[in-house]
Amino acid sequence: MVRISGVEIPAEKRTDISLTYIYGIGRRNVLTVLKNADVDPAKRAKELTDQEVSRLQKAISLISTEGILKKIVSENIKRLKQINAYRGLRHSMGLPSRGQRTRSNARTKRGKRMTIGAMKKEALQKVETSKKAKEKGES
Repeated sequence: MVRISGVEIPAEKRTDISLTYIYGIGRRNVLTVLKNADVDPAKRAKELTDQEVSRLQKAISLISTEGILKKIVSENIKRLKQINAYRGLRHSMGLPSRGQRTRSNARTKRGKRMTIGAMKKEALQKVETSKKAKEKGES
């Protein structure tokens, strides 16, 4: 495996695909990186020479990637929270910040469903019986 920018990229995949394993390099900007480094995108990562790997590292160093980019993103979110922007408030509440609806979706952000308000008769009975059992245990 080839190690570029602190990330082991898969050796069996094409270079243009394997470079997308680095945080901050996607399908859109990988071609410009490869063009700047003068590397064939169809070449497999295991076939890269040491000179090509060093050229790739130089080209990638011009782009903010991995830890630096993650730090920039977290600082931006922290700034939004600090100035009480709407997006910052949504981040702090753990809700979608780009205008998606939350009434029926957004399970990933909101977590597991919790029923509030009306309960079914069976569930209500279970709660009441558990309360009675606790009261008997205390006395």
